[in-house]
Amino acid sequence: MTSRAEPVLAASGERKRRGLLTWVSRDGLSTFAFLLPLLFIFGLFSWFPIVRSIVMSFQSTNLVSAPTFVGLDNFARVLGDPLFGTAVSNTIYFAIIALVIGYPLPLVLAVLMSEARRFKSVYSALAYLPVVVPPVVAVLLWKFFYKGGTNGAFNQILHTFGLGPLQWLGDASLAMPAIVIEATWAAFGGTVIIYLAALLSVPPELYDAAEVDGASIWQKIRHVTLPHLRGVLFITLILQLIATAQIFTEPFLLTEGGPANSTTTVLLLIYNYAFGSSLGGHFGEAAALSLMLAVFLGIFTGIYFWMTRGWSTSS
Repeated sequence: MTSRAEPVLAASGERKRRGLLTWVSRDGLSTFAFLLPLLFIFGLFSWFPIVRSIVMSFQSTNLVSAPTFVGLDNFARVLGDPLFGTAVSNTIYFAIIALVIGYPLPLVLAVLMSEARRFKSVYSALAYLPVVVPPVVAVLLWKFFYKGGTNGAFNQILHTFGLGPLQWLGDASLAMPAIVIEATWAAFGGTVIIYLAALLSVPPELYDAAEVDGASIWQKIRHVTLPHLRGVLFITLILQLIATAQIFTEPFLLTEGGPANSTTTVLLLIYNYAFGSSLGGHFGEAAALSLMLAVFLGIFTGIYFWMTRGWSTSS
């Protein structure tokens, strides 16, 4: 029995050596050498921080003294924090308003721009212009627009109609919708370009046939445009949901989570755990909440793609 196994093992070893020699002779070694710097940089600045944050979520540390292993205490403290429920509800509220306002708007603009006979490139440039503006500059510009009293740009417009002034960022009922409007303006340009590119794949013969049949614009959109954009629509929807769950810049710069924590989101709470004046220094809790958010988004994305695996391809 041993004598029969030895030739088989020898043949297997010979195939492995030949496979390695073939890989080296086909520039596999040089390809790996070129990949090494990329893998090193990506691992140093991407994988290592991820692994480090996972480890930190089980530690009590201030990043100066030696960390202490605390198990699941950080997760328990985060879940027991009254601001945790507030941040989650505010993030969900933001996501709902952003979907109602920001999800259909890019599609409507893309369809209207595709129907334009002239100046399509100008319209595309104007739609994409907010994306080019640095986020901090855009937020500070809108903060001036939202300024309370009669000095704010929006309140001056309202004043011409005998309305206002409104405390856009000082009213708990208006602060979150105001943030959604700014975030939608800043981000919709990229989605418009995606929809415009997807509209180019729709065969124009279908529109011609629908027009011959007497279809209205809405019927052409419903029966021709939307079925061909179904896959793109599902992708942009999940991307927007992920982006809304990670909203930080707008509430941080516009309201700092106020008034009365009405705009405190999950990412802003993570920042406050780590660097905030009242909660700062709790890096373990910040890492624990970050890990919880990442796991939730991963599970949510997996469920989303599993539930829509047939819808995005069916006609």
